[in-house]
Amino acid sequence: MGMMQEFRTFALKGNVVDLAVGVIIGGAFGKIVESLVQDIIMPVVGRIFGGLDFANYYLPLNGQGTQLTLIEAKKAGAVFAYGNFLTILINFLILAFIIFQMVRMINKARDLATHEKAAEPAAPVAPPEDIVLLREIRDSLKK
Repeated sequence: MGMMQEFRTFALKGNVVDLAVGVIIGGAFGKIVESLVQDIIMPVVGRIFGGLDFANYYLPLNGQGTQLTLIEAKKAGAVFAYGNFLTILINFLILAFIIFQMVRMINKARDLATHEKAAEPAAPVAPPEDIVLLREIRDSLKK
């Protein structure tokens, strides 16, 4: 039972729960960004470069034709799928930029909170009662 209790204590620590929440939210956010890239950005980019589905851009390495979709071409042999790679790269760059902006905002908020705490004058701390009594005794002995 000792190991189960230790695992329960570990699993219920704030950091582990926060990490789990972060991973779940990050996964959902990643899907949103992936949809943004694949469904909104890449069709426009593909249209600009002469095609409608940029993810299907590839160079055949095994003699298959370029008229096949990427999935069909992969079944027929090796392909150099640069369109899919660029889609995933743009997806990563957008996600990394958004996370960078979030970290910047959090750091600014922390710096502001730290600066406000430092700017507030510290309230004078009353000396402990035993020190006050010792001072009174010292002053009465001086008299």
